Amino acid sequence: MAKITVNDTEITIVSIDEKDYISLTDMVKNIENGLALIEKWLRNKNTIEFIGMWEEIYNPAFNSPEFEGIKNSAGLNRFILSVKQWIEKTNAIGIMAKAGRFGGTYAHKDIAFEFASWVSPQFKLFLLKEFQRLKEEEQKAIGWTAKRELAKINYHIHTIAVSRNLVPKELSKEQINFIYAAEADVLNVALFGITAKEWRENNPDLKGNIRDYASINELICLSNMENINAVLINDGILQKERLAKLNKIAIQQMSVLNEAENRKLLK
Repeated sequence: MAKITVNDTEITIVSIDEKDYISLTDMVKNIENGLALIEKWLRNKNTIEFIGMWEEIYNPAFNSPEFEGIKNSAGLNRFILSVKQWIEKTNAIGIMAKAGRFGGTYAHKDIAFEFASWVSPQFKLFLLKEFQRLKEEEQKAIGWTAKRELAKINYHIHTIAVSRNLVPKELSKEQINFIYAAEADVLNVALFGITAKEWRENNPDLKGNIRDYASINELICLSNMENINAVLINDGILQKERLAKLNKIAIQQMSVLNEAENRKLLK
């Protein structure tokens, strides 16, 4: 679930079957008799034709014969149609009524934007702008998560190289853990200029570790460095020499990544 604010109105967006549904109830909650607008819009013949066409395109189980009957009756003085009736009669999926704390009438984003246009073209434009901003933020978050997971996978490769080359069999579990931590700090110092312990001491109020607060570019660089360090370990390079090499690599790669990002922002 997510929320966006349009013209000082907070609007809820939920994901159903990986598709975005926007609360029509929220969209009209600051309008006098707003809920009545939803019913009025739903009785409109143009609305019936639009949402019926949408269902026929995206809903294989849509009851088209029932829809034709509803469409033919739309516009008559005696015509009445609620969201519940529309769903029950046609097996529609584009509009739904949710109960509970975040209950109300929700519509697939295609239909919600059509409703917003009917309420106010200006409101629709602001809604589209905020919705697009939300999607861009979500994509950035997905990108960061993917890079973080990649760094974790490469760290596993890194720890295997450590275990095969740097961990003598006779050491205790505590000593082995110390070696792993020391090798992780080789990467931390090379990239961030600080050990994990130093970061925790400098940031006592933050949860997680230094890598959880890294930028996407830093995670890309870290992922590359984990692979390179694994190779250097396998080649028998001493830790002191590896740290110097990795630091130079980190400086070079971060310069390239940041330069590429700046060019993208300029575009």
